[in-house]
Amino acid sequence: MEQLNSSLVLSNISSTVHPPPASWDSSGVGPSVVLSVCFLLGVPGNIAVIVLKPNWQHLSSLSQTLMLNLAISDLLCLLTLPLWIYPLLYSWTFGLAACKLLAYVMYCSISSSLLTVTVLSVQRFAQVVKLQKCFDQVGKRRLLVVFWLIAMILSIPSLVVRQVTPDQQWTKCEAHFSSEAEMVALLLARSFMGFFSMSVVAFSYISLYRKVNQAAFFNHPQTTRLVTSIIVTFFVLIMPYCITNVLFVAAILLKNGGLLKFCMYAQSIFGSLTFVNSCLNPLLYAFASRNMCTVCRKTEH
Repeated sequence: MEQLNSSLVLSNISSTVHPPPASWDSSGVGPSVVLSVCFLLGVPGNIAVIVLKPNWQHLSSLSQTLMLNLAISDLLCLLTLPLWIYPLLYSWTFGLAACKLLAYVMYCSISSSLLTVTVLSVQRFAQVVKLQKCFDQVGKRRLLVVFWLIAMILSIPSLVVRQVTPDQQWTKCEAHFSSEAEMVALLLARSFMGFFSMSVVAFSYISLYRKVNQAAFFNHPQTTRLVTSIIVTFFVLIMPYCITNVLFVAAILLKNGGLLKFCMYAQSIFGSLTFVNSCLNPLLYAFASRNMCTVCRKTEH
């Protein structure tokens, strides 16, 4: 996602950051490969979801609306990747306005995706476990407006702190903070959002699994695998980045230079994994939703 500029913290801890090579940065090869694969697979996948709407005729109108919003959010996020891949290997050449705008769009789409996944899990829990149908047509529009308003508000700090900064022979688009407190506040806010989303998703799908697994009619291993894959994938791809942010805060508060440099490196790796989530969402939520809908219909009888 973004590699935080920690020059202020590093100077306070009296540790150094290794300068990049003159031609290109070999440390960016790994994240670049991951992001390239995400772009090549995720963009066509999300476009296919938007155009084809696979198995959506079996879903409730709210589920269709949420999954369409999820595909749009993920597609918007993935479309920014080419402009992030190049600066991982070479210098940033797109200017300050593009730096701020791309960071804002990226975090806005990621926030919208997380919110959509969270509400989608709650909606399925309410529909299957509580046997409730949520929102009319107007309510769905308002829900989407609320999603994007929250995502836009949560992304404002990225728009503010992003700067184009010189670094040896390089120019980088990265977050630049005026104080350690500002950096800690942003890291904690992002970590809280990630942990909150993971907690809600886990609770909703585990409760859903327990409900359908206890039903006499239920004997559908594909649905069990779907629920498990949703939870495991979400945790594997989102949890490392949130944990790294917490460790980053600990390193800042403890003035631990070694831990800080580790977090800077780990953040670039685990941050790139969050894009894998946008790449896999079409498979997890759209193309495999027919199984979940079958459970919904059975539970209503």
